[in-house]
Amino acid sequence: MLKRLSRLLILVTLAWCQVATAELVLIANAAIHDAGISREQAVNIYMGRLRRFPSGAAAVPLDLPADGTEKALFYRLLLNKSLSDIGAYWARLLFSGRTAPPHTVGSPPDVVNYVAANPNAVGYVDRSVVDSRVKIMLELPVPGDR
Repeated sequence: MLKRLSRLLILVTLAWCQVATAELVLIANAAIHDAGISREQAVNIYMGRLRRFPSGAAAVPLDLPADGTEKALFYRLLLNKSLSDIGAYWARLLFSGRTAPPHTVGSPPDVVNYVAANPNAVGYVDRSVVDSRVKIMLELPVPGDR
């Protein structure tokens, strides 16, 4: 039992260290004309209020699965909301038929690949997985990281 508890503590500590050093960024296809977006624009895109970049091009937001650390961190940094708050928000909107939640993609590398292949896609990932096929539209550093 003690051995199992020790392993669990090590895993939790490693996960916490990963989250504590994360720097999430919002990315778009490298060919997009917009230089970036504001925090308010990102909120509107991810909350289904507006699905356009500042240039007028359609914006297709991507989400990561709830079982990873990035999704919870993203919504905490962008909206100061928990995943249960976000789930309740989307349940209300889906019930009313107004809009659909962001499309869920399997992993951060999948987000980069999807965004690189789709000029209208926008997604969030840790800065460490960004490559030249995409560009950073908004930085969401973890408070206290700097």
